[in-house]
Amino acid sequence: MTKDKLVDFLIYTSIFISTITFFTNPFEGYLHYFIFLALLPFFINRYGLPKTPFQIILLPLFVGVFQVLMGNNEWFLFLKIFLGVLLSTIFYYYVIQHYGMNVEKMFNLYLKWAYWSAVIGIVQYISFKIHFSPGYDYAWLHFNKWGVVSSGEGLIRINSIYMEPSQLGIMLGPAAFVSVFNILRKQQYEYKKYQNFIILIAIYLSKSSTGYIGLFFVILLIGLNLGYISYLALLLVIGVLVGVGLYNSVDEFKSRIDAALGLWVDQDFDIKNVNTSSFVQYNNAHVAYNNFKEHPFFGTGIGSHTIAFEKYSYTRSIVKIKGFDNNSADANSLLLRLMSETGLMGVLFMLAIITQCFVGNDGIDNKYWVISSAILVLILLYLFRQGNYFVNGFPFFVWLYFYNKKAYLEQQNSLAINEAAI
Repeated sequence: MTKDKLVDFLIYTSIFISTITFFTNPFEGYLHYFIFLALLPFFINRYGLPKTPFQIILLPLFVGVFQVLMGNNEWFLFLKIFLGVLLSTIFYYYVIQHYGMNVEKMFNLYLKWAYWSAVIGIVQYISFKIHFSPGYDYAWLHFNKWGVVSSGEGLIRINSIYMEPSQLGIMLGPAAFVSVFNILRKQQYEYKKYQNFIILIAIYLSKSSTGYIGLFFVILLIGLNLGYISYLALLLVIGVLVGVGLYNSVDEFKSRIDAALGLWVDQDFDIKNVNTSSFVQYNNAHVAYNNFKEHPFFGTGIGSHTIAFEKYSYTRSIVKIKGFDNNSADANSLLLRLMSETGLMGVLFMLAIITQCFVGNDGIDNKYWVISSAILVLILLYLFRQGNYFVNGFPFFVWLYFYNKKAYLEQQNSLAINEAAI
């Protein structure tokens, strides 16, 4: 393996492998931290110290310190998350520089890794069907934050190399956009025909409502980007029919929909609703909303949702049940966590990134709008269902989203100059 290939492997391992930790105290020592520390000296020596990541994190630093002094956060909680955000933001900023801001190359490398993770997921499903344990239970790979996820139908929900099926759905979100785009437009952007279907089959076999919601985002963005306004209603109707089909055929999906409706519509805390992941989302929304009401502008600082959870969680008052505090630190949703920890400052910052850095279709099937829409699917899924600021390389995708817009504008300026010269 050449030096460049080794660096590629380490960078994308840091993005795709979040199931290995080397210790759990005083914080979780993920594999990607060690990759950061191994490559950062090389990057610093080549590119020097960057200014932009420090400038972005400066205001959250001041807010965090202030909230600790005000008693709304704790030093350890704040520093643990703040330093993790800073380290990952700097690292992936360097990664963009390392690839010469070649967004297409970086995105295509993501697509390759996403494809193989989908293949592994399908192998996992087939291995379970034929009772080949090493093919579906990857504990032998020392994935100590990984486990087999059983299905109520006596099968498994595939999670491939990820901690849970919802992470598989999130990480395959951009690949799903490319796959659906290829199928609808008869294109071969990076994927061959059979590879498009492998991505979609893997999402289906995950039986993850997050993955299915990702497909809804894909259909919506493709419809809007390609000007299929007149067809968008038809696509949405098809989406609803597919959703009804999933509801009637996938027990896990049905139970989550039923529990979500019971909680959000009826405020029914019956055990059948509480004993699901839907309650985790509902409970964290309650915590984030109440903390946001108390601290609307800047939140209570990075890392503070744990403390807000102790104050407002239903598990401390109405619902006396254990086992649903696993997401007390990350709110189970980036949007909810931003509301709680950063208030309007963080929410509006993320909204500005999404709107200002989006590249729409300009009538030509250029690579920039495809990449932009694909990454937007992942960002939206993080906002909906993943609250960790840096797991699975989230800062990498945000930087890629930003530099994709920058590359697009540079291309447009170059075309305008050439046309003026003619």
